[in-house]
Amino acid sequence: MGRARRPVRISVCVAAAALVAAGLAACGSASSSASAQHTLTLYTSVTQNTVDATLAVFRADHPGTKVNVFRAPTGQLNARIATDQRTGGVRADVLWVSDPLTMHGYDAQGLLSHTLPPAAARIPADLRTPSFAGAGLLYMVLVYHAGLNPAPTSWADLTRPAYRHAVALPDPAFAGSAMGALGYFSQAKGYGAAFYRKLAANGAVTVNSPDDVVTGVAQGRYKVGMTLLDGALAAVKKGAPVKVAWPAPGAIVIYSPIGTVRSSADPSLARSYVNDVLSPAGQKAIAKSGKQPALPGIAARPKAVGAHIVAPAWPTLFSDKAALLREYQGIFGA
Repeated sequence: MGRARRPVRISVCVAAAALVAAGLAACGSASSSASAQHTLTLYTSVTQNTVDATLAVFRADHPGTKVNVFRAPTGQLNARIATDQRTGGVRADVLWVSDPLTMHGYDAQGLLSHTLPPAAARIPADLRTPSFAGAGLLYMVLVYHAGLNPAPTSWADLTRPAYRHAVALPDPAFAGSAMGALGYFSQAKGYGAAFYRKLAANGAVTVNSPDDVVTGVAQGRYKVGMTLLDGALAAVKKGAPVKVAWPAPGAIVIYSPIGTVRSSADPSLARSYVNDVLSPAGQKAIAKSGKQPALPGIAARPKAVGAHIVAPAWPTLFSDKAALLREYQGIFGA
């Protein structure tokens, strides 16, 4: 009789174990599926506080969604995407960068979806394409050391002998905003490559980022430099000995575009995030983070009294980025 019971108990245990294993497998499969459906990956060069502000809007609409963010300067972002492409494809669902020339380069590689969400229709036509739309605006201005005399009032002033060996420029190969400025000067009357040659002849140097320019000017290593308004004002607020100039003929406005990746595992979720960023709620969040939103009518930091802004004709620059960068590197070195 003892022998009769043992097989029965063993078979029940095996059956129970099989059921538990099956249940765990099913749960694991469901969990994995849910994770895939509710995970968003963002690659961006935009400042963290602005990203966080828009993610708060997105999470309110999509509670429980996990968001992975890879944030880096444009040059490092390019390297990450190139690595992804060599190892199976871009792992992001959304790309949000600092200038339209970089974004167009991704589009030319076939990385972007050509389906924009409804909120993109409200963004001004000159700040969007069929693949991406401007989420915010960046202003390239001059920052100079407090007490500098004479203080700069125009972009052309950077070539003056008074600033010999004392001008810092952000690297267009590293920072997308600097690439946007290079694009503007390539088109602006009286500037072009000749402007950069004059800068080089006057001893101007290239540093990595706009923030590096501000730091160098604050520390007295340079008298003046080209940088982004947000970083310069943040330094002023912290008490750094720097001032901001809106130079003639104007601060260079560069739009920061966002778009969905064509190979996204969840294109609907990706478009939802982009839609939230471009919506009035998302644009208000961008304004509260200290950045200038792209959507007209959203209250943001006012420009300086009498300040002017200028911008390049972006579409005509889209095919010129590589040539412009080679020309710049030929002047200042790679």
